[in-house]
This record gives sequence, C-alpha cells and structure tokens, in this order.
Amino acid sequence: MSSNLQRTIEALLFVANEALSIKELARLTHATEVEVAATLQQVEAEFADRGVVLREIAGGYRFATAPPARDVVEAYLLPPKTSLSTPALETLAIVAYSQPVTRSEIEAIRGVSADSVIATLTDRRLIVEAGQKDVVGRPFLYKTTPEFLESFGLRSLDDLPPLELEPGAPLELDLLTAGIAAKLDTSTSSV
Repeated sequence: MSSNLQRTIEALLFVANEALSIKELARLTHATEVEVAATLQQVEAEFADRGVVLREIAGGYRFATAPPARDVVEAYLLPPKTSLSTPALETLAIVAYSQPVTRSEIEAIRGVSADSVIATLTDRRLIVEAGQKDVVGRPFLYKTTPEFLESFGLRSLDDLPPLELEPGAPLELDLLTAGIAAKLDTSTSSV
C-alpha cells in the first residue's frame, strides 16, 4: 500500500460532502477495493486518537469529529439545535420502520394529518419521495435518506433498534417512536 494512495484517500474524504464507499474510492484512485479497504484501516488507526476520526456510515466512509471534541465543535459550527417535535419524531419512526410508506398510511397509524410534518422532514432531508404506489390515485411513497442514517449514527436501516412485536400485532405508534427515540439517545454526531 502506498503512502500516495493514503494521502489521496485522506484528501478525498476530507473534501467529500458525503460518505464515500470503498467502490467509489477505488474508482477515483484507480486502486483495487482490497487496497482501498486496507488503506482505510490504516487511516482509521492513525486518526483514532485525533480530533477527527474515520467513521463508517451510510454505506461509506467519512471523517467526523471525535466524540471528545464534539460539543466544542458543535457550539462553534451549529446554530442552536432545534429538536424534532413529537409529531415529527412519530412520523419519522413510521417512515423508518415501514418504508416505503404513503402519506395515508402514515396518517392511518398516527390518526391525524401528516402534511406539515412530512414537509418538515423533507425540508430537513430526513425523508424523500421514493416513487408512487401502484394503486388508484398513485400516492407518493416516502423513505428515509442517507442524511437520516447519518443524523442517527446508523450504518444502515438494519442498525435500527428492533421492534418487539407479537406475530400478527399491528404497528403501534408508541413502539415505533420508542425505537427511534432509543437511537436518538445513543447516536453520535458526525459534525
């Protein structure tokens, strides 16, 4: 593994606006995926005790603030956090666990209109339209985004806390929200 490959990968990860997959890094550096994976392990080890660490997130790799420095960096960079409202958290939980899902399916679970909450979650890039359901009226389907995964510190949707449902039991709002809330409590920032 060459130090030039390591420098190139570090530079790409530094300037990227999103996580880069091993496949994408291999394409960009003209290296093999095996070489890239080995280089990423070395970068991760070298940055482990620094203010910036290498994280695997949303199917790729990116530099992120090390947990001990997180609060200071957030205070410097971010406006005061506005947390998600309870309706937004409920809707996000429904989408995360039931995706792809239509607005009417969300409303059936929540029992109220979801128009403004869906707009808010879309504006925050936590959910996105994912086509249309093949039924009368062709309603839009919604799914979570890579930004959702990153915001909650998830590598993939498989990392969501499992829902403890009895066979045949319907999804209940309290269970969905508890799953997302549990992830909120344990997630780390990728500032």
